[in-house]
Amino acid sequence: MILRTLNFPSLRKFLLQPRYLSSSKPPPVPIPSDEEEYANVDWDSLGFGLTPTDFMYVTKCDAGQSFGDGEIIRYGNIELGPSAGVLNYGQGLFEGTKVYRKENGKLLLFRPEENAVRMNVGAKRMCMASPSIDQFVNALKQTVIANKRWVPPSGKGSLYLRPLLLGSGPVLGVAPAPEYTFLVYASPVRNYFKEGSAPLNLYVEEDFDRASRCGTGNIKTICNYAPVLMAQIRAKIRGFSDVLYLDSDSKKNLEEVSACNIFVAKGKNISTPSINRTILPGITRKSVIEIACDFGYQVEERVVAVEELAEADEVFCTGTAVGVAPVGSVTYKSTRFNYKTGSGSISEELCKIILGIQTGIIEDKKGWIIEFD
Repeated sequence: MILRTLNFPSLRKFLLQPRYLSSSKPPPVPIPSDEEEYANVDWDSLGFGLTPTDFMYVTKCDAGQSFGDGEIIRYGNIELGPSAGVLNYGQGLFEGTKVYRKENGKLLLFRPEENAVRMNVGAKRMCMASPSIDQFVNALKQTVIANKRWVPPSGKGSLYLRPLLLGSGPVLGVAPAPEYTFLVYASPVRNYFKEGSAPLNLYVEEDFDRASRCGTGNIKTICNYAPVLMAQIRAKIRGFSDVLYLDSDSKKNLEEVSACNIFVAKGKNISTPSINRTILPGITRKSVIEIACDFGYQVEERVVAVEELAEADEVFCTGTAVGVAPVGSVTYKSTRFNYKTGSGSISEELCKIILGIQTGIIEDKKGWIIEFD
């Protein structure tokens, strides 16, 4: 493979920012020799599925060591031995964030440091090596620059970035892997749910738990996601969008949806389950809480009883993939509760604000956006 080093002033400026300087020279970032402004994609038909891009970022380190500078390589399969820790014992974490393109061509990353911190916390819980915050953000930016032609035009979606941390070294007995791989790949995406921006219809799950009180529900380990598939498939067969889980101890309190956090609103009061060891600390969740407080809403992070669904005016979900998604109904014990959505709703207002910040339409006054070429 022939690699060419980008020599654009914008890239040099990015690599020379003090926060991203390192003691060693950053690796060259290759681009296709036939690079075009945009890849050959039907941007209007994008969903939330994999569209392979040109390149991905990879770096490795031994247990107890630190990750060094990675490299941008062609997107493709990775090699793992059959005794890799991630394959045998699920020693793996992932993150998700998005890059948007402004009308002037600038690229916008939303709060990537928060993803880095969350991966670091998860790595400690899973006994894994982890990239530093600077390494993590630097890897995201390198991946985006190498795949710039895959970032959708303004208003046509985003480039979804998937950082992965894997126990790639061989291990037979139950123990941490001796080697770790950190990689980032990307895919252009649009709406997560097949309903698009239409209101979701959720089903309260009582037969399956998402997480236990002393488990790993508060970290983004790969182990948390396969167990939700059975409940999710059952719900979708019955016509629901997704599943809303209850706490595993009492089955009386809301926790979260399969891959996003939940909010319940009554008047100017908004409530969401407080972060504990069963609920993922969502970055969109955190941002929505701050924005809602700025706009005069009373936001509580607390135990939210399932019975409160009957009295709520609105229910909505938040997450990197879903954004702020309105919930049109929740079905609990054969009773369907309907909620306000659309014009004038809290969820629509919050969605417009946070998406406006992420896409550069609304000025970022909070320092959440990293802008680069």
